[in-house]
Amino acid sequence: MSPSPYSLLIVDDMEVNRTLLDRLLKKDNFHLSFAEDGHEALEKIRVGNFDLVLLDIMMPNLDGIQVLSSLKTDEKLRHIPVIMISALNEMDNVVRCIEMGAEDYLPKPFNRILLRARVNASLEKKRVHDLTEDYRRRIEGHNSELKTRVREQVREIASTQLATIFAMSKLAESRDPETGQHLERVREYCVILAIKLNQGKYFNIDADFIENIYAASPLHDIGKVGVPDHVLLKPGKLTDEERTLMETHSTVGAETLRAVNDQHPGNAFVSMGIDIAESHHEKWDGSGYPQKLSGDAIPLSARIVALADVYDALTSKRCYKDAFSHEKAVGIIQSENGRHFDPRLVEAFCLIEQEFKAIQTFHYEEGEE
Repeated sequence: MSPSPYSLLIVDDMEVNRTLLDRLLKKDNFHLSFAEDGHEALEKIRVGNFDLVLLDIMMPNLDGIQVLSSLKTDEKLRHIPVIMISALNEMDNVVRCIEMGAEDYLPKPFNRILLRARVNASLEKKRVHDLTEDYRRRIEGHNSELKTRVREQVREIASTQLATIFAMSKLAESRDPETGQHLERVREYCVILAIKLNQGKYFNIDADFIENIYAASPLHDIGKVGVPDHVLLKPGKLTDEERTLMETHSTVGAETLRAVNDQHPGNAFVSMGIDIAESHHEKWDGSGYPQKLSGDAIPLSARIVALADVYDALTSKRCYKDAFSHEKAVGIIQSENGRHFDPRLVEAFCLIEQEFKAIQTFHYEEGEE
């Protein structure tokens, strides 16, 4: 068996407990370290690189609650998940630790199945956190670099980038009220959904795909610039004729980007933008538009944007509707499993729906409820 990539620190003043946890966890080939008290634990955590800490509550000198408090108030260490080790009569302290930010708890005597389940669940959350943070840092670095290049060396930017930036800046002037924070939210939904799809081995999604969908997803409704105001801004139900006109935005958007691609071919970002603009209203069962594609014939990027766009539309106030609650939106998406949405995407979405809720809250727009 190959060694596990995860490093665990076991903190317990009782040697018998450390020995038992060592024996139980060695079978999973974790990199294990040990500390006999709270002071030694903090010293090792500050110089080490641990993915998880198993921390006994009752210890002399510096107990587990004090160690946990030190970790959760340290900006560099607070992201490390902590599982509290407790006796069955310590539930009040366990609740306090959970409120302070502990990931989980493990009662004594140790049960191997419960131990493995809780350790693996905490490590999975840590892995998702690390991947998400790494991606956010990469995006922030990319944005900072792009701003610097635009400001200091505009003439050296590749012609494809110039054309794309120009197209996006012109389309950003659209009078569609769903631009702005809607676009910010949708692209973040797309990123976390794509990451989860890759982690779950539903699809083989690489870093380039994630970067491209972050950049290209705001282009999904660029074709709305061609929809007349009386249709685009109508507060009531559209007539059949108006709906047909509204639906042309998918083909208009795709043709706009194809014109860019014809002038500057070979750009993956533009190619994905074409797929998204044209196919994000297609449905898994073939009842969507404009081509009535079904199943895997719909580009994956468009399937991801479709779910993200629908979630945002459901949870946002619009001129024709009030905002639905997060819970109601999740229920609607689940009800469309296998009809509107790829079942694999719905399954992945349900695993991270709380992250969708956090993004929706963070990018809350004034006037939306």
